[in-house]
Amino acid sequence: MDLFSFGEDTAGGRLLADRMRPENLDEYIGQEHIVGPGKLLRRAIEADQVSSILLYGPPGCGKTTLAHIISHHTQGEFVRLNAVEASVKDVREVIERAQSNKSLYGSKTILFLDEVHRFNSSRQDALLPAVEKGTIIFIGATTENPFHYVNGALMSRSTLFQLESLTSEHSLVAMRRALADEKRGLGFMQLQADEEALQHIADMANGDIRRALNALELAAMTTAPEPDGSVHITLAVAEESIRRPIVKADESTQYDVLSAFHKSIRGSSDAALFWFLYAVEKLGMDPMTFIRRLIAASSEDIGLANPQAMVQAVSALEAYRNNGWPEAKLNIAQAILFAVESPKSNAVVMAISRAMDSIEELKSAEVPLHLRDTHYKGSAALGHEGYQYPHNFPGHYVKQEYLPKAISRRVFYQATEQGNEAKIRHNQGLRRGQ
Repeated sequence: MDLFSFGEDTAGGRLLADRMRPENLDEYIGQEHIVGPGKLLRRAIEADQVSSILLYGPPGCGKTTLAHIISHHTQGEFVRLNAVEASVKDVREVIERAQSNKSLYGSKTILFLDEVHRFNSSRQDALLPAVEKGTIIFIGATTENPFHYVNGALMSRSTLFQLESLTSEHSLVAMRRALADEKRGLGFMQLQADEEALQHIADMANGDIRRALNALELAAMTTAPEPDGSVHITLAVAEESIRRPIVKADESTQYDVLSAFHKSIRGSSDAALFWFLYAVEKLGMDPMTFIRRLIAASSEDIGLANPQAMVQAVSALEAYRNNGWPEAKLNIAQAILFAVESPKSNAVVMAISRAMDSIEELKSAEVPLHLRDTHYKGSAALGHEGYQYPHNFPGHYVKQEYLPKAISRRVFYQATEQGNEAKIRHNQGLRRGQ
């Protein structure tokens, strides 16, 4: 059974994007890195030897179409379920039927689960035994990062293929095919589409071929014909048929943008500012999320190389709390640019790491006698004396032991030569007799 079969290809039936869905790999557009000539997935599809796989990529990049093509190449049963609607009962029914087909006829069953990220952990667990035993061949499609949304056990039993975003050129190819195809496309109509109209649709589709074809069909079907029966799709018509896409702002995207922002703080003022504004203005993310990350980066990536970075970041926090958005946009941008342009040091992070390693090594630490509390009578009798007050010595420093005896020679904080830390490093050298 092929659940991708929806009836005859007629112009008045299914949507254009559905009618024009590629039937084989030669018609497939894009993703040459995984289905180009000689590539592993292409060879597996053509030989009907597809094993369990995960297809990960943005909307409209061809995940479902690849599954559709696989359904045409397999000699076994192909079943499609959508994770939004399917239940554990539905999955178990497919598995039971697959077991019967395998034992009675020796035939295989491929289960395509669209939007697998919408399946919670328990429902994904229901698939595991059947995948492990080879009862079913699992194909999952997701727009979300599978490492966040797909069980580790299911991930380990599937080969991950990451599909890339398509371009406006890919959408143009798809639209031109549709305009020329008389059976499945719009070739039966007397259509004249201006090049600038097609380019506008392709640009607005943002790599989503399905969206581009839907817009092309809408333009063709809603435009009044000329006296000779022809339909002219102009730029003005195209602009009415497709609007600027709504930017995807799911949880994975937000994590990715926040990661890009933090990494950009280490190396690019332009990029850090871009990702911040893109996230807040386009994705609708909370500016506070980025201020918190900026405060963290001020110690993680700058530290004592420029302590003022922390001051700027906290000031931006106060400005946002007091003035709100967008009034605090300038204050936050200033703090971001100040941080990026500051000398960088991760010495604070490394100091914490070394100190934590020593804590784990010691398990417990005994405070040296001369550092213990002496505010009560009798402390001297317990040997709690000998502390030397640094302000009584030249340079307000005296060499004495502050760490537990077992790690007395450990050095946790090692100042770099960046910015203000260069002076700290010099002073450290003097104190350590270097």
